[in-house]
Amino acid sequence: MNYRLPLLLLLLIFNVSNLTAQIKLPRLISDGAVLQRDTELQLWGWASAGETVELNFRKKKFKARADASGNWAIKLPSQRAGGPYEMTFKGKNEITIKNILFGDVWFCSGQSNMVHQMNIHDVTYAKDIEEADYPEIRQFLVPNRNNLQRPETDLPSGSWEPAIGDNVRPFSAVAYFFALKIYEKYRVPIGLINASVGGTPIEAWTSEEGLKDFEALIKTIQQNKDTAYVNRVNKAATAAVNITKRETDLGLLANPKWYDPNYQPKGWRNINIPGYWEDQGLKDLNGVVWYRKEIDVPVSMTGKPAKVFLGRIVDADVLYINGRQVGNTTYQYPQRRYNVPADVLKPGKNIFVIKVTNHAGKGGFVPDKPYYLFADKDTIDLKGYWQYKVGDVFAPRPPGPPSIATQNQPTALYNAMVAPLTNYTIKGILWYQGESNASRAEEYAKLLPTLIADWRQKWKQPNTPFIYAQLPGFMDYTYLPVESNWATLRESQRKAMAVPNTVMTVNIDLGEWNDIHPDNKKDVGERMALAALKIAYKENIVYSGPLFQEASIEGDKIILSFKHTGSGLITNDGEALREFAIAGADKKFEWAKAKIEGDKVIVWSENIPNPVYVRYAWADNPDVNLYNKEGLPASPFTTEK
Repeated sequence: MNYRLPLLLLLLIFNVSNLTAQIKLPRLISDGAVLQRDTELQLWGWASAGETVELNFRKKKFKARADASGNWAIKLPSQRAGGPYEMTFKGKNEITIKNILFGDVWFCSGQSNMVHQMNIHDVTYAKDIEEADYPEIRQFLVPNRNNLQRPETDLPSGSWEPAIGDNVRPFSAVAYFFALKIYEKYRVPIGLINASVGGTPIEAWTSEEGLKDFEALIKTIQQNKDTAYVNRVNKAATAAVNITKRETDLGLLANPKWYDPNYQPKGWRNINIPGYWEDQGLKDLNGVVWYRKEIDVPVSMTGKPAKVFLGRIVDADVLYINGRQVGNTTYQYPQRRYNVPADVLKPGKNIFVIKVTNHAGKGGFVPDKPYYLFADKDTIDLKGYWQYKVGDVFAPRPPGPPSIATQNQPTALYNAMVAPLTNYTIKGILWYQGESNASRAEEYAKLLPTLIADWRQKWKQPNTPFIYAQLPGFMDYTYLPVESNWATLRESQRKAMAVPNTVMTVNIDLGEWNDIHPDNKKDVGERMALAALKIAYKENIVYSGPLFQEASIEGDKIILSFKHTGSGLITNDGEALREFAIAGADKKFEWAKAKIEGDKVIVWSENIPNPVYVRYAWADNPDVNLYNKEGLPASPFTTEK
């Protein structure tokens, strides 16, 4: 038997694979990249085993040899801010990276309020978008992905984009205004790596090693590595939801349909927009409600593109104008801003029909939002009485089996959206997240320090500045002291400041009662920039509002001391202090009187002669007025341990 032929084939295959293997760079190291200045960098990639890789940069050459697994890394000496430069990597192939800048790189992560692009807030920030001309501020948008099995080594897509004109629209609004503040002060390039996903919990962003002390989460991680188990659970959940159902919406069964201009309405009733239908006579209705109104449009608004703003709608909606569908949204959070083609509106009577579908809670139109039609300088207010008719009623149905929402599982986003980036040297981290952990608010006091330590360890940068946004006010105002998951979450965030080289920015005054995604992203970003100026750039500035430090009891009063009082404590509206509550040992809180004395606040109540505890701004959406003279608000807090 001839054994030489298989051996020759193996050698041939090996040699062919060596000839065809090419050096490859990670997605982050690509045209337009911003690399961290003033520190030694590691540039890395992949090649065939043993392949020599040469980097040519600024008339100097650097070499590395790929290991047995094909991994290689080159150390690049510290570089001052500047550029643009080119880098050429040579192995069996050659790659040239162009338009490279050296500056400061910030990793930006979290959930939807970090996701929210300039484009979503293009009414508020129309001028900022129009005037954006900052080629040295660049964003790398990490694609949304997850992996329940293991950390990944690279991203499948992504590119560095400059903040110029409409190119700034995909930028995280918070991160953009942060970067702009830093750039305007130092004029050094700013790179933003934006890895954020709406509706995600903090444990999804943490590595398996980082979560080692959380027994329940580790159990879930191990269970989720069984793809057969995950597929089985999700298949059962999908089957339960996707039960074939005949059409029961009367508005779509009618002939003509209710959105058709030829339809003659009968039996429709009055209802107000904005407002929820449960507050207007439709008690406990989950289903489909149709809204209809005739709108008189002047000739000046026709024959040109127009826009309709429909605030926010709970949950899903479809907008028809004169029988044509011009917009739809499938869930409650986005603001409704629909483009109306130039040939849709006509002079005189126009039929506007909105189909609203809601499965739980109050359905309808969220108050205190914009509702109008406009074209050029002409505007028509859409608020007021419309007509409505119920198209469908959803009968209560027992919940089906739960699914495994992969992006929300522990480690899922770390594995796919963070792990591939940790070789890339950064200046610091911006974090805006917490809404999805509000139902487990006390646990967050452990999870946030865990994330900070985990990421610093993974980046091998143990003192990396970590700046995070405390949640702003949201939901209804309350007029009595209450318990609040959001307040507890904010307290957990406040406690995380015990971790060295971290700053929490206070945003309690920047929220909107009716929107979990408040429009004011600029102040959030600029407060983060103030924090960065202090801990990353070592400026001697007031960068925080008052933070509770300690409490002492003197008779029937509690004296509160604060850090970061700046030039002094004030009420920003000139009114008496509010949102302070006091309790005895029984922890039954009631509103207290409070006054400022120097850098302290004195709190008391005639009803509680032996006070023990104080809370400030302990509510979902408190009406705060304690600030320092620099205009930064005090953080909510409790003196309870």
